[in-house]
Amino acid sequence: NVHGRFGKIVATIVLNDADITKSSVTATVDVSTADTGEPGRDEQIKGDKFFNVAKFPTAYFTSTSVQKSGGNLAVTGNFTLCGVTKPVTFIVEGPTAPAQGMDHKPHVGFEATTTISREAFGLGAAFPAPMIGDDVKLTLELDAAKQ
Repeated sequence: NVHGRFGKIVATIVLNDADITKSSVTATVDVSTADTGEPGRDEQIKGDKFFNVAKFPTAYFTSTSVQKSGGNLAVTGNFTLCGVTKPVTFIVEGPTAPAQGMDHKPHVGFEATTTISREAFGLGAAFPAPMIGDDVKLTLELDAAKQ
């Protein structure tokens, strides 16, 4: 498993505690901030044979539904990566209990996970599945400040 992170994600969460189904999430990911801790690999995955950040510098997520799922939330939406849009569902733990942030606003935490197919989004088509697995687990750790 190769672990990496994106250094710049901007998201808006509208959380409706009274009716969770009226909640929503939008997010924009700066794909050029991909970092696996190995500069050579980072340059390769940012290139035209993987993320192609010159052509597709940004990934997007827009929720279409939010529902309770056991003790968690299921946030379904459209995820666009490398110009390909597919529906995905994130399983979300949280929100945590509010805590006062350094900005004097209440903050809550969330952790969201999903697994996408690398091949379905056209990532690394030049690399066969035995070389790079098809399943890509995405984990988002979010700190949200009430506005």
